Amino acid sequence: MLEDLGYYCIDNLPGGLLPALSREMSTGEQEENQKVAVSIDARNLPANLQQFPVMTKGLDQERINYKIIYLDADDQTILKRFSATRRKHPLSDDSISLEEAISTESVMLDPIATLADLKIDTTHLTMHQLRDIVKRRVALETGTMLVLLFESFGFKHGVPADADVVFDVRCLPNPYWDPTLRVYTGLHNRIISFLEQQPIVTEMFHDIILYLEKWLPQFEANNRSYMTVAIGCTGGQHRSVYLAERLKKHFMPNYLNVQVRHRELRDQPSDIKSD
Repeated sequence: MLEDLGYYCIDNLPGGLLPALSREMSTGEQEENQKVAVSIDARNLPANLQQFPVMTKGLDQERINYKIIYLDADDQTILKRFSATRRKHPLSDDSISLEEAISTESVMLDPIATLADLKIDTTHLTMHQLRDIVKRRVALETGTMLVLLFESFGFKHGVPADADVVFDVRCLPNPYWDPTLRVYTGLHNRIISFLEQQPIVTEMFHDIILYLEKWLPQFEANNRSYMTVAIGCTGGQHRSVYLAERLKKHFMPNYLNVQVRHRELRDQPSDIKSD
């Protein structure tokens, strides 16, 4: 996908070559504003991964504009993916099990994860959803302002690992307990109407706005490029979906790139408002 968008992509670049690549980009005969994507993972030498923070300082000295994106998933999901594809983990061998290799990999990549501008938890994502997220949040990013994502989720499925701020809205009236509303989601007019008739929902909405309007500028001033604001209810179908959509509409006039994602509504577009 990145190649289709004009990026020159390098997979599994040895970390030790990153400084040489940066010098080539800054001093060589490169196209103006050339975009390069580099993938670094556990196939690298451990010593190179440990030196990653030093390498990024070299990028700063070369005045190269870059972003670090870290892809992760929970251990059980990674285990299932390797089992499904039957591919060998780069750190496993006759004496190291797949579970041990996954745990070791997490430790090895920690220097990259710590410096990441954006962390994407792929546990609940399909390949196509991941591609869409990277495309919307990175490849087609416009301007230098904060990229703001509102993500609805269900607590019974776990808190998103890539969330920067989490709001718990399980205290709000739940449409699920009305059998006539249960089959709908927070994208539908019947749920929207139900929630908008509840004064406590409006109070929660305004309190979240007050918090974000006060603190988002501080994150932005601290050179944060991405913020994921997670809104959670029990199942991630009604209350959190409604509030995430409403928050997106509120903040769109103030930020160039405001997005919404409903983790528990797989492949359902966010503009459905039917009854």
